[in-house]
Parts: sequence; C-alpha cells; structure tokens
Amino acid sequence: MYETIIVGGGPAGITAGIYLARKKVSFALITMDIGGQTLGSGGIENYIGHQYITGPELAEKFALHLKEFNIDLKEGHEVKEIKKDGSAFVVRSDKGQYRAKTVIVCTGRKPKNLDVPGEKEFYNRGITYCATCDGPLFAGKKVAVVGGGNSGLEVALQMVRIAEKVYVIELKENLTGDRILADKLNEAGNLEIITSAAVARIHGDKFVSGVSLRKSEKQLDIQVEGVLVEIGSIPNSHVVEGIEKNGFGEIIINCGTETSIPGLFAAGDVTNVFKKQIIIACGEGAKSAIAASEYLYFKG
Repeated sequence: MYETIIVGGGPAGITAGIYLARKKVSFALITMDIGGQTLGSGGIENYIGHQYITGPELAEKFALHLKEFNIDLKEGHEVKEIKKDGSAFVVRSDKGQYRAKTVIVCTGRKPKNLDVPGEKEFYNRGITYCATCDGPLFAGKKVAVVGGGNSGLEVALQMVRIAEKVYVIELKENLTGDRILADKLNEAGNLEIITSAAVARIHGDKFVSGVSLRKSEKQLDIQVEGVLVEIGSIPNSHVVEGIEKNGFGEIIINCGTETSIPGLFAAGDVTNVFKKQIIIACGEGAKSAIAASEYLYFKG
C-alpha cells in the first residue's frame, strides 16, 4: 500500500514526483515513458531557465532530476483503470495492480491526427501539434494551419506575425471559429483561407515541403515548410470513471487540484486547467503533490 500513486510521467507527473520525494511520501510513479508530450515537442523557447531547448532534451533533464531521488518508478506500464476500493484506490496497469491511499492523475492528452500519408514520417520535421512550442521555428517560412476553429484561428493570428505566408485550411464551407478572430485575420496581408478542403497528403524529403489538398474533388497543391495541426485533442481521462468531467472529457479540478472523488487529485493537460503548457503542467503538478500530502497528513 503506497501513500500516493502518480499516474503519468509528463511534466505534471514528474514535478509531483519530485515534490513527494522531498516530502518523504511513500509513492510510485506509473507511466509509459518519462517526458510525455514533451518528447514530441521541437524547439522550446518559453520554459524558464532555458532560452532554447528541444523537447527530448528537456524530458531528459526532467528524468535526471527525478532519478536523483530513490523512487519506485514503474516505466513502460500502460494504466488501464483507476478505481476507488473502500478507503483505498486500485491502479491497474498491463503489468500489475497497485494500491494507494491517494492518486494523482497526470495522464495528459493526445492530439487528434489527420491520418494522412506523410503525417507520421514528418512528425517533428515540419509537422507540429503545438504552435506555442514550435511556431517561432517557422519564422520567415510558409506554413499551413489545419483547422478553422478557435484554436486554429488563434494559431493563425500568432503565425501571421512570424511566418512569410500562412494558409488556413478548413474542412467545412466556412470557418467555425469566433467571428472576431476571423475579422482580425482579414486584416493580415500574408494570409490565405482555403475552405471546403481536406489535407490528403503531406510531402517532403528530410522536412515538409508541401501539402496536397482535396477541394471539390480536385487536388490543390501548396508549398509550405510547416504544418500546424489544430483540429483538437483528447484528454486521456478514460482510465478513471465515476469522476466529474466536462464536456471535453477533461477531469474537473478546483484550484487545489482536487477532483470530485476525495483523495483523487489530477494535474496537467488531462484537467480543465486554463491553457495546456509545459510550464503550467509543472506548476499544477507541484500543487497536486502538496495537496495530496496535506490530505494524507490531515485526512488519510
């Protein structure tokens, strides 16, 4: 019986682990990998203390910091279920079953994919799912933003200041984002909106060089060096049932990372926290560790 189990080894889970280790809480960290979505990020220029660092490099630093402590790390485990069992929690993975007095869910989220040829081949070589992380890398280049919802239009507004040319590609006949965002985009002189179009293929050699679109049963080819996919993401909240979630499937937490189930906390991108950023996930992870330890001290 652990005092706490952390599920997920991304920025939130790693930070929670470091905080719990320093507090001498008995815990296990169960995860598929160390780094989470950070591993898939390209250049990062907005993480404090690093003017520039790649996602894999930052994940390695996270891992080294975590492993300074003598913790029970169960890496390569895919968690299948988290449930309450009396006064304890049971965490079941594909490699075992574990019990704890408290649990911190840090399972993150995964972006929706285009599922087209070239997407996997050029992932992190011109294709990104995090404009905040990677947008500045496309300074002075031509890029395609896939998605005409609010997130896509917000990214396009960022990119018209950075890129030479920005194409916004939307599957529907009209942009689906807020009108105020579309109006702001209309003021940009380096933007082209392509509606009723679907990405059919992504081309390139070592890096992305172009995109083929299906539009009115015809093929339209555009030359771009970057593809920013903004068609939404899915929180990995399916592992825990009986907990309050919002309409997007995110676990609802309060400012102390408490969920609707006493003793179960959540942090990072799997929650309804404002904005999904590495540095925000780290802060939420720290809060969750403090909250879980206080729960153990006073209620556990």
